[in-house]
Amino acid sequence: MRIAEQDQAFIDWRSEVFRLWRDGLPLGRISDALASSVGRIYGTLRRTGGIEPAPRRRNARHLTLVEREEISRGLAAGDTGAAIAARLGRDPSVISREISRNGGRGAYRATEADHRAWHKARRPKQTLLSRRRPLRQVVARKLRRGWSPQQISGWLGGRGKGRQAMRISHETIYKTLFVQARGELKHELTAYLRTQRRLRRTHAAGAMSGKRGQIVDAVSIRQRPAAAEDRAVPGHWEGDLIYVGNNAHVATLVERRSRYVILVRVRSKHTEDVVRALARKIRTLPTGLMRTLTWDRGLEMAGHKAFSLATKVDVYFCDPRSPWQRGSNENTNGLVREYLPKGEDHSSCSQAKLDRIADRLNTRPRKTLDFKTPGEVLQPMLH
Repeated sequence: MRIAEQDQAFIDWRSEVFRLWRDGLPLGRISDALASSVGRIYGTLRRTGGIEPAPRRRNARHLTLVEREEISRGLAAGDTGAAIAARLGRDPSVISREISRNGGRGAYRATEADHRAWHKARRPKQTLLSRRRPLRQVVARKLRRGWSPQQISGWLGGRGKGRQAMRISHETIYKTLFVQARGELKHELTAYLRTQRRLRRTHAAGAMSGKRGQIVDAVSIRQRPAAAEDRAVPGHWEGDLIYVGNNAHVATLVERRSRYVILVRVRSKHTEDVVRALARKIRTLPTGLMRTLTWDRGLEMAGHKAFSLATKVDVYFCDPRSPWQRGSNENTNGLVREYLPKGEDHSSCSQAKLDRIADRLNTRPRKTLDFKTPGEVLQPMLH
């Protein structure tokens, strides 16, 4: 991919990051949607404080990529700089400097020259607050007293006409804090910002925050049938989702009585993908083998109603921060990690490989089963 194409691909990707951020999606959801790491998403947002930078525009007086390509063709044809300048309607000195600063006649490449000029044209803009010291002092003083940027802006705007130099919008204050300010100015202004946030959040994010972390109509584990608790009756399962790298996940399912394990490759942790993959797998099991499923509070099972409708399996949810309520599943996750260690990329792991791992676990004797294997304990349940 050429340099210019790489730049455009990054610009398009970054625009999508900021669009999803404006829509109020959390970092994890953006990461899933763009198949990028949370760290890369956060780093991109952090550099500009969560505020999308204004699009850059090329100065009309500067050479364009089309003109640089004409220069490259002229050089390849052996034309003089003056002849090329005449065709482009440019001063010969402009063409001469352009060629010399980009490797000379033998090494000139239009796309590389354009890329280099675009990056060298970056100029740090002086902020409104850095230009207007009295205004900056007022803003800093009010921030120090615990005022929000909106309160400062409203207070300054209500102090009568004729003081235009002492007016500033709250968005400009935020933009200065998160995007433009550097060094001592940034420290002076952000030190007393009430929220201490590093990223500017949108109204859409505020509207979504009340819903985030909640599973609608979740049925507590305390309402799970007693038969599931004492492991006397087969057909009650525990489940979880583990990350295996590059946006890929594996659903781990374990039957409470036999400790029989099923592993399911899941495209992402979006609830639609999780529900679809689990339902497809469960439909292949003998009727009645799965009666209930106990899950943690992860939002990947927010679509539990659709799952129950498709599979006739009731879903129960553990209490928050209580992994011990799914002890068999937590232990199973540890066993699976022997084959899919953390910190390594297993995103290419196929369903066939997961089936082989599950078979290894299901044919391994367990002390808790009097050294029978999960497969041996499960077999009578299938008849």
